[in-house]
Amino acid sequence: MIKYRRSFCITAERINMKLEVYDSYSGESTFELGFKIGLGASSGMVICLDGDLGVGKTVFAAGLAESLGIETAICSPTFTILQTYEEGRLPLYHFDVYRIADISEMDEIGFDEYAFGDGVCVIEWGSMIKEILPEDTVYITITKDFKRGADYRRIEIRQQERPE
Repeated sequence: MIKYRRSFCITAERINMKLEVYDSYSGESTFELGFKIGLGASSGMVICLDGDLGVGKTVFAAGLAESLGIETAICSPTFTILQTYEEGRLPLYHFDVYRIADISEMDEIGFDEYAFGDGVCVIEWGSMIKEILPEDTVYITITKDFKRGADYRRIEIRQQERPE
């Protein structure tokens, strides 16, 4: 299970009302940002996580899950597509759609029931299915910049706006 101490800070820059940029210099601070967003999570929230392999999407999801009161270890559902966690204050539906060959596969697993349900959906590689995501989806993109260090991550959060 991923557990981190919460005794560090991340820097944030508000670009405009629809975009916030965070600088993370460790897995711990990426976890913490997920935790902070999870504290404000509400029923029906959908979060689309994008970024290359190994940037910290699952670490972010683990932080969010901990803030919901989920104690089960969070793993990327790469091969199962969906992991559900029901023991928190809200259910967490954690998707990894990297292996989805056709968007119609999402209908087969009942995606709408999760995305428009009572829990929180976190969707890794979510831009692959953006045409079926709710309009109020929160889009989070995590990128590396080795010029700023091996552990550096730029985390961009867009709300109510589908990225191109």
